[in-house]
Amino acid sequence: MQEFAFELALCAHLERERPDRLYARQLGGGIESRRVVDVVALSPGPEFDRRAAVTDETIPPLAVESDVGPGTARRPAVAFDCHPERARAVAERAVEVGFFERDRRDGHTVVRQATRYPDWVGSLVAVENKPDLDRPGDLRDQLRTDVSLGLFDAVVLCTATYVTGAHLNRLPEAVGVWRFDPESGEREVVREPAQLAVEEPGVELLDREAGRTRVAPVTAAEKRRARRRVAERAYGKGWRTYELPGCARCVPDDPDAPDPEAGLPRCTYHDGLVRPSTACGPECAGYDPAESPDLDRAALRARRGPWRPDPEGVARRQAGLDRFGE
Repeated sequence: MQEFAFELALCAHLERERPDRLYARQLGGGIESRRVVDVVALSPGPEFDRRAAVTDETIPPLAVESDVGPGTARRPAVAFDCHPERARAVAERAVEVGFFERDRRDGHTVVRQATRYPDWVGSLVAVENKPDLDRPGDLRDQLRTDVSLGLFDAVVLCTATYVTGAHLNRLPEAVGVWRFDPESGEREVVREPAQLAVEEPGVELLDREAGRTRVAPVTAAEKRRARRRVAERAYGKGWRTYELPGCARCVPDDPDAPDPEAGLPRCTYHDGLVRPSTACGPECAGYDPAESPDLDRAALRARRGPWRPDPEGVARRQAGLDRFGE
């Protein structure tokens, strides 16, 4: 099975097994590196409901990190540590999602937080999917980096391969291991992950060449910012980032599937999950043009987890104020 299909099947399984968590796919998991984590599982923290009340989208991390507070109205160009045009764009987006309120003062547009940014993130678990352990690629370096960086509370490797002692010996001891069968939806915990030191500084592997390894020390403050960014992206993005194809052979509610209510792109011609963007269309021998299956992804995500769509918001709506300009 391709990694894409394996990943979707795993997300559906985890969502059904632990509906108290949020799940997202393909998120940046590094500080300076371009590390991308296959699946992130987020456990809500103490003020999750306050975060959910603000917006169902991602709150721009730069807006959270700026010098704009609930009781402090500031000009974006002054309050952000970036180029003024970038500052105005981020502030505008923060207004759109309801985290900032806009006002006018002395002929200038100013913003303030509509609410204090809540402490809403409990734990973050990174899952690296590798269905076939006989083709590991850069797996060892990726997992070693995840452990030494300590951005996530725990790191897990998920595979469809039978896991031997030799496999385990090649992996960092702190990494948990799952064996998952996407066809049956059964998951076996081969090894539990260790709790990583998310509150302490870490070390990030940037690249490795023959006889040379480049690393970067990462402070605890940098990790806190990165964790918030991962969490915000996870909240706004989720894992159903695909569109169902306009084909009669696409049956997302197949009653014989392990989870017929997950809204997965299941194809009767290929007898399994497919990546619609590359596998579906006139080039496919089994293509049968039809209306795309009706899939309300927002309603489905809300029904199967703690994410809440279209909240009323906390910002006061103010009319007659222009967009950002100086």
